[in-house]
Order: sequence, then structure tokens, then C-alpha cells
Amino acid sequence: MAKIQEKKKFYVVDVPLLNKEIELYGRDGEFSGKHIKLDLTNNLKGKGLEVNFLIEEKDGKITTTPRQLYLHGFYIRRMLRKGTDYVEDSFLTQCKDNRLRIKPFLITRKRVSNQVLRGLREKAKEEINQYVQDKSFELIVKDVLNGKLQKDILPALKKIYPLGLCEIRFVGIENLKEHEKYEKERKERSEQDDIEQEKVISQKKKESKEKSEKKSKKDSDEEE
Repeated sequence: MAKIQEKKKFYVVDVPLLNKEIELYGRDGEFSGKHIKLDLTNNLKGKGLEVNFLIEEKDGKITTTPRQLYLHGFYIRRMLRKGTDYVEDSFLTQCKDNRLRIKPFLITRKRVSNQVLRGLREKAKEEINQYVQDKSFELIVKDVLNGKLQKDILPALKKIYPLGLCEIRFVGIENLKEHEKYEKERKERSEQDDIEQEKVISQKKKESKEKSEKKSKKDSDEEE
């Protein structure tokens, strides 16, 4: 006898990052592990921004955790002006609980030299690395949403050159790839082998020293 399939219905999904709830249409148990995208352009007064969430089921409730945040291309193009230059970058960094990829985007007030652009890029990376190292990923996403991260790094960048825009174009969790996992495990094994080898060498030196001291004491006793 064919199994009767449960009817679809609306389920309440909690979005703690935005302090709100949304509804998803489906069947019980089919949401966990899936991703949803929420466009926050209307919430942020036209700032084209989208957040990717992972859906999880915890304590009988359906909830979400952020995985990626990125600015839409139309917003970036709208902010560009003639007679200005822009700086973009993409790099991996480590926060308190995840490995991240971050892509800052800066627009200068006027045309500048390559040396200034390079200085801005390097300083932005330095400031961002310092900012995220002791924070959780969820807090970082929240700080990008409310502009706190951007405001925090701006004073250091302005010392190099005045900016018309300081934004984070993308921030997201980037897990280790297979070859990176292999390299990490190989490095850890190698470091562990080095530690064990140092222990063996240290023990042999200790035994040799004790043996030498015993021999010296024996020779001294025979002379007396």
C-alpha cells in the first residue's frame, strides 16, 4: 500500500540575526540543511544586500544561521563616479569560530596613484584581520549589516587617502578544500613526529649524561 505523503503547510522559521520570523512552505523535516537567501535591500534603504542562511532544526524549532553576506552588483555600480578610483580585494582570514573569505571594496574621492591604491588594499586587509580575529562569524555579519565594521576600519584608511565609500562586498564561511585538509593533516602529523623525535633525543641525552656522571663518580672513587 502506497504511503500517504504528508501535506505541505507553512512553517515558522526564526531568523535571530534579523530579530524576525519568516514562513516557509513545505513538509515537516525537509528544511534542515537547506539554504535560503533573504534580500535586505528594502530594509537598508536601497543598499543592495543579500544574506544566505543555513536552515537548522534545534529543540523542535526551525532556525537559521548566516553563511554568506554580499552586496549586489547594481549597488556597487551605482556608487562608482567618474574621476574616482576603486580598491577591491579578496582574502582568507580566521575569526573566532570559522575560516572566512572577505572582499572589501573602497572608492576614493579622486583619481590616485597605484601606490596609494596598494597602500589602501594592504591597510584594509590588516585592519579587517585584526577586527575579526576574536569575534564569531555571526557577530561579524551583524557588524557588517549595521556598518560597525566599516566605520571601525575607516579612520585608519583615511590617513592614507580620503574615501567616498568603505564597504564589505562579501563575507562568507569558506571550509577547507580536500587538498587543504590533506596538507593540514600532513603538517600536523609532521609536527607531532618532530615533537616525538625531540622527546627521544632529549631522553637519550639525559641517559647519556647520567651514565657519564656515574662513570665519572666511579673513576673518582677508585682513585681515592
